[in-house]
Amino acid sequence: MRTKLWAKLLLLALLVPAAARADEGMWLPLFVKRLNHADMQKKGLKLTAEEIYDVNNASLKDAIVQLGGFCTGEFVSSQGLMLTNHHCGYDAIQSHSTPENNILEKGFFAANKGEEKTNPGLFVDILVRMEDVTGKVLDGITPQTSEVERSVLIQQRQTELANAAKENGQYVAYVRDFFAGNEYYMFVYQRFGDVRLVGAPPEAIGKFGGDTDNWMWPRHTGDFSMFRVYADKNNKPTAGPQADNVPYVPKKHLPVSLQGVNEGDFAMVFGFPGRTQRFLPAAGLQLTLDQTNPARIKLRDTRLKIWKEDSDASPAIRLKYASKYASIANYWKYFIGQNEGMKRLKTVDQKKAEEASLMQWIAADASRGQSYGSALNDINQAYAGLRDYNLSVVYVSEAANGTEIVAFAGRMAPLYALLKDPKADKAAIQQAVAALRGSVEEHFKDYNAPTDKKVFAALMQMYSADVPKAQQPDVFQTVSKQYGGSMQKYADYVFANSFLASKAKTEAFLAAPTLAKLENDPGFKTWNSVQRNYSQNILPRVQGYQATLARANRAYVAALRAKNTDKVYSPDANSTLRLSYGSVRDYSPRDAVDYKFYTTAQGILDKEDNTNPEFVVPKKESELLRAKDYGRFADKDGTLHVAFTTDNDITGGNSGSPVINGRGELVGIAFDGNWEAMTGDLAYDKDLKRCINVDIRYVLWCVEKLGGGKAIVDEMTLVNNGPNPGVAPQANGSALLNQLGDADKLKVKADEDSRKVKVKKKKGKEKEAAEAGM
Repeated sequence: MRTKLWAKLLLLALLVPAAARADEGMWLPLFVKRLNHADMQKKGLKLTAEEIYDVNNASLKDAIVQLGGFCTGEFVSSQGLMLTNHHCGYDAIQSHSTPENNILEKGFFAANKGEEKTNPGLFVDILVRMEDVTGKVLDGITPQTSEVERSVLIQQRQTELANAAKENGQYVAYVRDFFAGNEYYMFVYQRFGDVRLVGAPPEAIGKFGGDTDNWMWPRHTGDFSMFRVYADKNNKPTAGPQADNVPYVPKKHLPVSLQGVNEGDFAMVFGFPGRTQRFLPAAGLQLTLDQTNPARIKLRDTRLKIWKEDSDASPAIRLKYASKYASIANYWKYFIGQNEGMKRLKTVDQKKAEEASLMQWIAADASRGQSYGSALNDINQAYAGLRDYNLSVVYVSEAANGTEIVAFAGRMAPLYALLKDPKADKAAIQQAVAALRGSVEEHFKDYNAPTDKKVFAALMQMYSADVPKAQQPDVFQTVSKQYGGSMQKYADYVFANSFLASKAKTEAFLAAPTLAKLENDPGFKTWNSVQRNYSQNILPRVQGYQATLARANRAYVAALRAKNTDKVYSPDANSTLRLSYGSVRDYSPRDAVDYKFYTTAQGILDKEDNTNPEFVVPKKESELLRAKDYGRFADKDGTLHVAFTTDNDITGGNSGSPVINGRGELVGIAFDGNWEAMTGDLAYDKDLKRCINVDIRYVLWCVEKLGGGKAIVDEMTLVNNGPNPGVAPQANGSALLNQLGDADKLKVKADEDSRKVKVKKKKGKEKEAAEAGM
């Protein structure tokens, strides 16, 4: 018995893939062949490096887009159909919603292309190429070059390189720094300005779980929406929607897998992660922990409570503030989790230990001391100085500009500068006014002055109480002298007398703008006082410390890379195209708690509570799920899988990114990270870091079975190729299949069916022979 048991265990060990290891890194696809491809193959990748990134031929990079500069999307059809997250499309969905036709609440799937909804101002960028321009940017710059001169030279060269790459407006281009300014890369994109809403599930599905489940696992959220990119008749981008535009034909679109995922499967996330600070030193982490995050949490908590109170009292106000609330709440909870995680994981202590080791390495060699010796000391001194002004920076951003009337007043700044200039051209003034008229329509569509007045009184009171008096704007002296220190009384005055609180009055001002009227407006005076104080008393000091940090951080990061030559560092995220790779994995966050890597539709029914707005389940969905009507989207276990976890390294901006299996097929859409690893932007946790993804089969189920959008699903290239590489590696045929026409695909299927019949007959004959004793 024991011998047989060990034999079975050995066989099981050979069949199960090697223990998954979390892979830190958001990698530039330009270098995937040199840095990552071999490791990716070990994990189950079956694509060549060129199938992932190629400048001259269609590759996966051509199926990935940056949506609006804030999210990621992916093409899933040859007609420009694109998937992203529900929360990425939230603003667009809300903008087409009215109390009479609230598609945010009830969902929407276009029956045909004529029903798709245009979104002026929304765009997607598709990468054409990326290029290492470090040598061109840093040519002639030495350690002796002053920081001011260095900054001027670099900015000038970045602009020149980008302008040349734009080719007279044909492309969008920019140059970004990497590794704290030690390297520079240029990115060239095509920008498509005609992006139309195709579909979205009801908010009760797209946002199921609300703030309670946000950043949490297990998850049951159908966080997806669908758009279509349009181009001119030559398949070229246009700046905005045009009547004769047609669906864009992408160079590459992702085949969609119906097979699902298994634990240990290879998983790649391709997208545009926003911002990480993995090289942030201990002093910077400590400042974030002590000041920055607590202030953000406190101010956002106040704003959210006021918005929620008014939204609960009025469906119209709720619709106006739905998108804004979701945006602010998302990172309010994130900041809470990040601080808790930093304390639990002792992130600051770990960084201090790393810095102590680095200092020992520097001290061991005189030449190292010359290059890096003062870096950490300069960093610590700079952060000590920043600590004195940090609250002012946060409160200007989160308190002053957290009130909508103050932020809206800031849009008047270009016009204000022109009105103050006696030499200003009338045409320039009219141009500034025209630009503002568009802002007026946008602002007041989702604005409620009584709500904003409550926020103004609360946040500005906190600003005056928490920021050192010597750093406060003079408007607070006005409040003290004329309103007895009551911010509520001052708010009453501002909102009763500022034209910025009224659409009609703002439009009247723009019809005949004067300097006197703008300068004397109490809403604008508040913004002007805050801005003047910030630019004159706060910003110069902050910039001085930041200049020191720029030089010191550059040396610090260079020292880390020079010391740890056995480690290949991934650059911090900066909204440029990256890929991360890893595996489908479950996790155990704490003692006696073990999470599976997937959730099913049963969890939706378990959480169903139609008295709680966060856990409402639409009637039709509830009926379909209770009937187990999963159609062709059921997993092999007979259930409908809703979400799954991988250990991919992601951050904000990856929202909407495709989760791609080893054959290059879409298996899910990334939409969140997990609560236990909220420190991920600052420090990677190899044991707990998880990427939460909606299963693509649940997406398709919602579109076809729930939304009646079978035609949309049929537009995609659906494949069912068996187990994902990493569990039982197979030859890669998806790339070829994706290029075949319908007739050829039918032939392939017929051949496969014929092969299966032959195999079945052969096995039958073998069984008969065995039973006959042959």
